[in-house]
Amino acid sequence: MKRYIALLRGINISGRNKVAMADLRPAIEGLGYDDVVTHLNSGNVIFSSEEGNETVLAENIQMMLERQFAMKIPVFVIRCDKLESLLDKAPDWWGTSDKNIYDNLIFMIPPADVQELCKKIGEPTEGLEQIQISDNAVFWSFDRQRYAKANWWKKTAEAGIGEMITIRTANTLRKIVKM
Repeated sequence: MKRYIALLRGINISGRNKVAMADLRPAIEGLGYDDVVTHLNSGNVIFSSEEGNETVLAENIQMMLERQFAMKIPVFVIRCDKLESLLDKAPDWWGTSDKNIYDNLIFMIPPADVQELCKKIGEPTEGLEQIQISDNAVFWSFDRQRYAKANWWKKTAEAGIGEMITIRTANTLRKIVKM
């Protein structure tokens, strides 16, 4: 069995798409996945499965969310070892202890492509944010105080872009990869 992480996009945000993690865990187990653990209340699910196809795993979870919770939620699934490898490629400026900087990793929800995302959003705002593409993900950091002026901040939630991605902080990812 391999260990996977499912990132559910837009769960429990601003009172929308509410699902208790205590309800989500047994629903994921009902799909035949083992050792299910959730982290925070924002749709981070760690589990084990013999199924080796991340796309199939994501589709199974999406269908279950529709059936059991009446929610059409995009789901991104990655093997734990792949996430660890991706985090090993983080640039030096990402995930530091600087409290003035907010560090995120943007995951592309298949079939979306990182080049398409970059084309739609454009360049990061110089002096406020920086990005680095790795595999089909983007390491992204921005100034906490001036985030509203940052190009990527404004555009990641826009229609046609928000549906392509799910975003997690450096701290969250470092915690869930160890679970």
